[in-house]
Amino acid sequence: MNIGEAAKASGVSAKMIRYYESIELMRSPGRTESGYRIYAQEDVYILRFIRHARHLGFSVEQIRQLLALWLDRDRASSAVKAIALQHIDELDLRIAELCTMRDTLMHLAEHCAGNQRPDCPILDELGE
Repeated sequence: MNIGEAAKASGVSAKMIRYYESIELMRSPGRTESGYRIYAQEDVYILRFIRHARHLGFSVEQIRQLLALWLDRDRASSAVKAIALQHIDELDLRIAELCTMRDTLMHLAEHCAGNQRPDCPILDELGE
């Protein structure tokens, strides 16, 4: 199949497919004599795997590791679990940071009169 068909079958845009190839997250496909990429069903499976992993917020390097483990049938599931637990820790940290940001903005918004006067604690805080 061509890149457009692979994109449609996998749910990954052609632009992202080219990007994943450029960073060697997936192998470069074969080409026709005229230079068009040719994708196999296995490539679509890999692209779907990458799409699902990206949706869960895994980094490119984590996806690279997970993909290698997925393709290795002799893998230990403990290696996969370790990557997932590390990612959960990273997500927890980001969630805490986002909660702090939300709380700060909520506090500032509650103290902003929101009227026609120029005084604004939100802008004052940003300017500090």
